[in-house]
Amino acid sequence: MDVAIVALPLLGALIAGLGNRRIGDLAAQWITSGLMLVSCVLAWVVFFQVAIGGDARSTDLFTWFASGAFEAKWAVRVDQLSAVMLVVVTTVSSMVHVYSIGYMSHDHSKPRFMAYLSLFTFCMLMLVTADNFMQMFFGWEGVGLCSYLLIGFWFDRPSANAAAIKAFLVNRVGDFGFALGIMGVFLLFGTVDFDAVFSATPNAVGQSFNFLGADVDILTTLCLLLFVGAMGKSAQLGLHTWLPDAMEGPTPVSALIHAATMVTAGVFMVCRLSPMFEFAPDAKMVVTVVGAATAFFAATVGLVQNDIKRVIAYSTCSQLGYMFFAAGVGAYGAAMFHLFTHAFFKALLFLCAGSVIHAMSDEQDMRRMGGIWKLVPYTYVLMWIGSLALAGIPFFAGYYSKDIILESAFAAHTGAGTFAFWVGIGAALMTAFYSWRLLLMTFHNETRADHETYHHVHESPWIMLAPLVVLAIGALFSGYLGYEYFVGHDMEHFWGASVFFAPDNHVPHAAHEVDTWVKLAPLEVGILGIALAYLLYMFRREIPARLAGTFGGLYRFLLNKWYFDELYEAVFVRPAKALGFGLWKGGDGAIIDGLGPDGIASVSQAVARKAARLQSGYVYHYAFAMLIGVVILVTWYLFGGGW
Repeated sequence: MDVAIVALPLLGALIAGLGNRRIGDLAAQWITSGLMLVSCVLAWVVFFQVAIGGDARSTDLFTWFASGAFEAKWAVRVDQLSAVMLVVVTTVSSMVHVYSIGYMSHDHSKPRFMAYLSLFTFCMLMLVTADNFMQMFFGWEGVGLCSYLLIGFWFDRPSANAAAIKAFLVNRVGDFGFALGIMGVFLLFGTVDFDAVFSATPNAVGQSFNFLGADVDILTTLCLLLFVGAMGKSAQLGLHTWLPDAMEGPTPVSALIHAATMVTAGVFMVCRLSPMFEFAPDAKMVVTVVGAATAFFAATVGLVQNDIKRVIAYSTCSQLGYMFFAAGVGAYGAAMFHLFTHAFFKALLFLCAGSVIHAMSDEQDMRRMGGIWKLVPYTYVLMWIGSLALAGIPFFAGYYSKDIILESAFAAHTGAGTFAFWVGIGAALMTAFYSWRLLLMTFHNETRADHETYHHVHESPWIMLAPLVVLAIGALFSGYLGYEYFVGHDMEHFWGASVFFAPDNHVPHAAHEVDTWVKLAPLEVGILGIALAYLLYMFRREIPARLAGTFGGLYRFLLNKWYFDELYEAVFVRPAKALGFGLWKGGDGAIIDGLGPDGIASVSQAVARKAARLQSGYVYHYAFAMLIGVVILVTWYLFGGGW
């Protein structure tokens, strides 16, 4: 069963990819979707067996490669942590597959799209069921490749190609750190097997190496290098720039990759490596600070974005920050709990956005929407459910998972934890505000769409709405049903040995004992954010324009995403272009080609041109040349001593 969960999406990818147009568009869509649904059902069965029943296991398939002491197996590891991820990945992926049948109905490359979706799912499942670092790296790079293919699916659009290349390159930066971390792990422990590394980690505490004259802690260095990989894949501050641009891909791609699965790989990796991070407190502090900074940064940018998908994309970036600072303070269960609930309501929001775009004839700018809630009532209600969950309103999924993260940060009683708590409270206020800004601009007030677009607004077909209903159920109930298992009284039994908590890590339990005001603060700022959005976008709609004019510098700063893209353009892109152009023209062209092939060719041409001048075609020139030759020969004979 465990192997089938992983293998079925690969089978679907092969059938749709190799069969392509021979099997027909509809067959490719339903075969891949059907296999994904079977994989999803099996994943839920395994979840109840493993996470609830405690039946963790690992299935060795074969030895991948062995070179001396360097050996890596191909295995399917199913413990409580991977069981949670199996449910998340297969549920969201199967809903996206079904949704895509309707959303991509007018596209000309349906089998290719479905093959990419299934291949991505296979790679993600390989990542979360990995039993060693090398297998995890295989899945890690596989989802990176598939994200490139899916973001650039509409390859006839220059913007999509540029976004795909950007995602690929930024992730390579993070993956370089991840690869260095894996090399360091093998160098230190002599193995890449998780269990062997984790059991040997306590013996590595306190070991250091000399780097540029300074003694550096080995374990901290390894954890930071591995975290760099997580920063790239999960779009943390500094390596986040690819995520918003990735919205150039079809909307189902955004829901699958950039809301619920691939971007959570970094969070999963940190939790999987908790036996290492627990012994590297400085690395955990860095994770906390980076996560908190990302949560705040992305929330500020989301306040002013006008593209409906970009608002949700920055929301994803912000929520990932919450997950990371939860892991950074040692609340790994809370991090995974928010990953679990967030998958449902964020995939729901993205697919609802796709339904709106579908209804609005591919319009994505919220400034050209409005007044459509009666025309798309099901999408409207479902988007409310997703927004309520995101804002952390009671009894919706986000209320349980986001609040326990903030309570855990406060309960850590560290400088980094306190910083994360207050920054998280600020981000919660902004999250509620931009969520209702999106709802009000998209659905309410008078329409700002042109007459033709508004006239054609229509509700999505049920093949698109049915997956939204499934995700909405998760957004409604996953928090309430999962609370006691993920972070409550049954936490130790639920996680078993899949997550490690150091003996001095009291945060998971202390989070439940914080003061009442700490528990109420996220809800209070959430309600305040919603009220503020209603004030500015329902009752006093002239105020946002005034604020943008009064604080023009701040508005442009946020609208341009803190100018990270411009900064990277100036610091990295332009110098790299200048260096490449100089080496091309001055090095390759002038020196290598100039002295090499081009130089020899030009000399040969010059000699040939001079020789050609001797061939005039006049008989008297040739007679004269023959006469000169005879004179030279006779002279040589008479004065050169004969032949």
